[in-house]
This record gives sequence, structure tokens and C-alpha cells, in this order.
Amino acid sequence: MRIITWNCNMAFRKKAMPILIEKPDILIVPESESPEKLKFKEGTPLPNDIFWYGDNPNKGIGVYSYGNYTISKIKDHNPDFRYILPLLIKNRGFEFILLAIWCQKPQNGDNYGSNTWNAIHYYAKLLKNEKVIIAGDFNSNSYWDKPNREANHTNIVYKLNKERINSAYHVFYKEEQGHEKKPTFFLYKDIDKPYHLDYCFASDYFTKRLKDVIIGTHKDWKTYSDHMPLIIDFED
Repeated sequence: MRIITWNCNMAFRKKAMPILIEKPDILIVPESESPEKLKFKEGTPLPNDIFWYGDNPNKGIGVYSYGNYTISKIKDHNPDFRYILPLLIKNRGFEFILLAIWCQKPQNGDNYGSNTWNAIHYYAKLLKNEKVIIAGDFNSNSYWDKPNREANHTNIVYKLNKERINSAYHVFYKEEQGHEKKPTFFLYKDIDKPYHLDYCFASDYFTKRLKDVIIGTHKDWKTYSDHMPLIIDFED
């Protein structure tokens, strides 16, 4: 199973083909337009299933199935945590929980991590499932942790680790949070302003089946977005 998360920097309909060459089974696309606006270029493979959420039809979060998977929203969705979607992904007898994330600043503050922090507590029961993936644009990194701030990136990681949910990138490359060698984001597409903001956290069931983790390069993806795709392969 191949999971890809890629913040497309809007206008996914015009940029779908390059990411679909990577053959995702499940594709998470922050900043995607709504399905009504998805008029793909001729010849672009169409998804088998779509779930989209957003306040602005030009810029929400889309989850797309290109394998034999169906996507449905879990009834417990709390819209207070904007763009953090609890979804059930199913394929015949196989299913897992997906929290798809495009983390936003809360309306009453500037800490991106607070929405993720509150959401993982609200969805605590879901996180106890055997098969869980949390993936998307977190807009956070331990590098920016502030002293005495509870909802910082390190505490988010620690909370997830306690539930035996770990970052696939960090497991695969054996790197520490805040010391990533491969960036997923270049501010203003500037190669001299690299950051690691996109993650795929996965429960033990998946990390034991982790095959590969790939991050797209600035050279290959700067034309399309300031974010690089994060590609995760798990054994079926």
C-alpha cells in the first residue's frame, strides 16, 4: 500500500498528473479545490473515491483513492479542529483509521500545533485502534518548540508515541525530530529555506510493514508547489 501526502499549493486539477505518476493508493492533498471544481486535464486517471472538506471551494483538503479503497467520514468528526478529518478507509476485508491533516492556525492564537494537539486528544479512542495512520501537512516541527508551551510538536510526537504511533520518516531514516535531513517544504520555493512540516505517523501494525519512505526533491517539484510529496510504502 502506498500512501502519499502532498500539499499541492492549490489548483490540484492542473497538477494531478505528476503526483499520480507515483501511483498512490491513498493520496492526501491539502489545499485541493472541491470536487465540483476538479476538472482534470484529459488523460488524467480519475480517483475511485473522494472525500473533501473545506470552507473555501478553492482551498480545502482532499483525500483520493486510486486503489480499491473506499473513503468515509467517521461520524465523530469535530469541525472545531479545522481540516483534521477522521476517516475510515476500507478495501474488502481490510480497513484502517486515517486522520488526514492540513493544520491551520487556531482562530485565537498563532500556534499551529494546538489544533493537532487538541484533535489527538479528542480522537484518543480512535487512536487505540490497531491500524491507524495520521498524515498530512502539520505545519510544525520540534525545531520551533517554545518553552512551557504544552501544544508543541515534541509533545504531539510524545503523545502519539505513547499510543505506539510513530513517524514513518523518522523510523525509516532513524533521525530525531527537529533534525531532519530531508525537507518537505521550501518557504517561497527558496532552496535556502528548507523545513520539514509534512508527516505520516503510523501505528505499529504499519511501521512493522514499512518498506520505503521517499521525499520529492526541490528540483523536481518546485514548479508545482512549495511542498514536496511524502511517499510511504507499506507491505500489503
